[in-house]
Parts: sequence; C-alpha cells; structure tokens
Amino acid sequence: MENNTAYHIPVLFNECIEGLNIKPNGVYVDVTFGGGGHSRAIFEKLNAKGKLLAFDQDEEAKKNTWEAPNFTLIPANFAYLKNHLKLHRITGVDGILADLGVSSHQFDEPTRGFSIRENARLDMRMNKQASLSAFEVVNQYEESQLASIFRHYGELNASRAMAATITAKRVDSDIETTAQLMEVLRRFAPKFKEHKFYAQVFQAIRIEVNQELEVLKAMLSQAVDLLNPGGRLVVMSYHSLEDRIVKNFMKRGSFDGNIEKDFFGNMLKPLREVTRHPMVPSEEEIQKNSRSRSAKLRIADKI
Repeated sequence: MENNTAYHIPVLFNECIEGLNIKPNGVYVDVTFGGGGHSRAIFEKLNAKGKLLAFDQDEEAKKNTWEAPNFTLIPANFAYLKNHLKLHRITGVDGILADLGVSSHQFDEPTRGFSIRENARLDMRMNKQASLSAFEVVNQYEESQLASIFRHYGELNASRAMAATITAKRVDSDIETTAQLMEVLRRFAPKFKEHKFYAQVFQAIRIEVNQELEVLKAMLSQAVDLLNPGGRLVVMSYHSLEDRIVKNFMKRGSFDGNIEKDFFGNMLKPLREVTRHPMVPSEEEIQKNSRSRSAKLRIADKI
C-alpha cells in the first residue's frame, strides 16, 4: 500500500505513526482518514487480530479505502466518535490519531471554495451534505456574528469594520464567490501580507462552517473515555486555536488551561504528555510541502 499523495501529503508522517506505539493486535482509530496514508501505515503494522477504524465525513475519502475484515471506514464526523465505535462494539482502543485541518485534495479542488488561489462559490463544507456553507455565513449572519468570527477564529484586528463592509455590500447583491469576498475586503489586506490576511479570513469562515473547534473538543473528551490505560492520543494541528486546545487538554486536562484538583490537591488530568513540546516539520519537509509550515504534533498517553 502506498500513500495517496495526490489526495493529501501527510505531514510528520513517521512521527505520527511512531507516536501511536502500535501493538499488532491492538485497536486503533484514525479520525481523519482523508487520503488514507496514515491509516494504511497503521494497518500494515497490525496482525489479523488487530483492528483499524477510520472516520471521514467527506464522501471523496471513500475512493481511498481498501477491503479487509479488520478495517472499517465510518463516513461520519469524528464528533460522534464514541457512538459510532459503540455501534461497532468497540468500547476501548489503544490509539487515536487526528490530523486536523483541510486535506491537500480539498484545498486543490476549486469547487470546494477552501483556497484563496481559486475563484469558486463560497462553500468550505468538509461534509458536502451539511446545510451551512460559507455562502450562508457571509450573506446571512448578523454583523456582530461576522465580527466575532473574524476576531476569534481569524484573529483579525479590523473585524468590526470588515463585518460592516460585508453587510453593507450584500444589501445590493449577494457575495457569491471567493473572489468577490476577497475584493470586498481588499482594502483591509496589509500590503505585502495579502496572502496571510486572506488565509486568516478563509480560516475564520471555515472554522464556523464546520464548527471545527467544538468538534475537536468533543473528540478529545471522548478519546479520553475510549483509550485503554497506556493508549496513545496523537494530534496534529495547523493553527494556534487548535493547538491551544490540544495543549491545554494534554497538559492540564481542560480546554481553558485551568487546573482542577481533587480533595487531596492532586491534579485531575487523564493524560500524560509523551512530548513536552510539540514536534514541528524540518526545513526540508517545509521545502517539499509548504502547507506543513504551521503543523504542530502533540502526543500523550492515557494514565
């Protein structure tokens, strides 16, 4: 089996697989199947008694599967991790891998509307069947909602003015495409930093469309319940908002970074960090795949 790099180029590939500390007869979950690269590598380390279950809500991912009695693709959002595993009679697992963010395939497919390089209808849905798309966010959200999204999810300083500009423009006609949205916001783009600015705008809208941060929190909470003692949680994030959630959860057992203690003053945390600091791509890997630049890999095991 070979990685489907035409669909997605895995980042920190070896580090992710090694981080799972795979047991041949163990049960593993890849919650972001995508091109199947990580899943195939996990599967190759399993024997006939081992099991691999993978999640992906994007129907395109089905094209990258293979037939095996101990491999299952679950076409669902990983926010419902526990329920779906229960349906497959899985109550404990030895490792969970999450490679967050948008796959290369989704970025490169113009019609999906994820990329700032391609003019497409405002979409950005990871699940094509979902009712909420970027079009509804841009054209139907209240000005205050848009400002909050740009401020919190895009970390953009001119969030209020940007939201006001969008709401004023859409009075005349809907903003239908990515190019139209970029043109509406062009005056806010800092000179020589236009690419970063638009990437932050698209990130903010995409997070809202797919509820990415809430989905991540749901998955992490369920992962703790599912992992067997010593089981590994391997998570790769691509922006500071995701990484902060993962970092706090692994270090302190909470999403906001607050430390909870029991009656005796012992810290209540279900995970132990395997890596105290995140792993990041080498300069060589960044040169080969520029999208890996912002990746941070964190690994923890169940106490």
